[in-house]
Amino acid sequence: MEASPNLTKPDSATPAPHRGSVPLEITQAYLTRARLLGVMSALGVVLAAVCVLAALFGTVRIDFVRALRQPSSPDHAILFAARLPRILMGAAVGATLAAVGAALQALVRNPLAEGSTLGISGGAAFGAILALVWSYHFGGGWALVPLAGFAAALVSTLAVYRLGQMHGRLEPFSLLLVGVIFNTFWSALILLVNSVVNLYQTRSILFWLVGSLEAPTYYEVAAVTAFGGGGLMWLLWHARDMNLLSLGDDSARDLGVEVDRVRRAIFIATSLMIGAAVSVSGMIGFVGLIVPHILRLAFGADHRLLLPASFVAGAAFLVAADLGARTLIAPAELPVGVITALCGGPFFIYLLRREGHRGIAV
Repeated sequence: MEASPNLTKPDSATPAPHRGSVPLEITQAYLTRARLLGVMSALGVVLAAVCVLAALFGTVRIDFVRALRQPSSPDHAILFAARLPRILMGAAVGATLAAVGAALQALVRNPLAEGSTLGISGGAAFGAILALVWSYHFGGGWALVPLAGFAAALVSTLAVYRLGQMHGRLEPFSLLLVGVIFNTFWSALILLVNSVVNLYQTRSILFWLVGSLEAPTYYEVAAVTAFGGGGLMWLLWHARDMNLLSLGDDSARDLGVEVDRVRRAIFIATSLMIGAAVSVSGMIGFVGLIVPHILRLAFGADHRLLLPASFVAGAAFLVAADLGARTLIAPAELPVGVITALCGGPFFIYLLRREGHRGIAV
């Protein structure tokens, strides 16, 4: 596991004051406002540059100036009706999945954990697919699909966490095995549903399985952004608790963390965020594995910085991946889930071997 934030007490002759039962030097471990603003500004510049490139390039080249100045031009229609919603959706989904990965890795103290590897995204996809089929036959309103995705993600999260425990302790490799089993289980249920629906619904189910950002609406972008941003705020409220959870449950409890309450809060927030993302994009894997791990190596494991940094960097990563999906075999397109899987598979194997040699502390 990555090194936890530097919790060493600063040199001082005066004992540090306490915040409840938690020492103040632990809750304020060396993260300065200047460092936070510097990192977030740099990542924001990267995100802006990637979004501009994604707007300029695709299966059809457009004139950016003409698109902005001539509302009746084809360039304007391509940019604002097709390309910009897709870029914004990629940013919203990528940001949400990366923040979820950072939170889940803190929750289970395992750098290999994220929504897809733990089977949570598969559960959300199954719930969304059931809601989609139900709505097609019986109706159910616009909110049914994300609500069903959230409920299934929450059930999957709780089940994986419970089954990953051995003798009251969370075993990281058992957790990964349970996640693999749940992925297989959800995939089998999705294929079962796929076998009894019509051709139109079969295409929609394939969309959920491979992950895609095709043809989103601005309304869907706004909904995912609201869920993702709200979930991030909730996770940031518990960022200091996540830092202390990296020390282990007993140590965190001794330092004043209500471990069970914090876990419930993170479970609910991450399930809601995954449900919202999967309900519009399908199962896009490995974003929450790659992005937080690279940022943890670069900037440390303080979740007060890691969570917002993952949010911005995850947005840039998925927009860049979608740009590759749109241009690599142009004029045809690849599902963006294929690109993230091609990046994430080797990265996961690298992490597994690296952590296997070092051992993962829980």
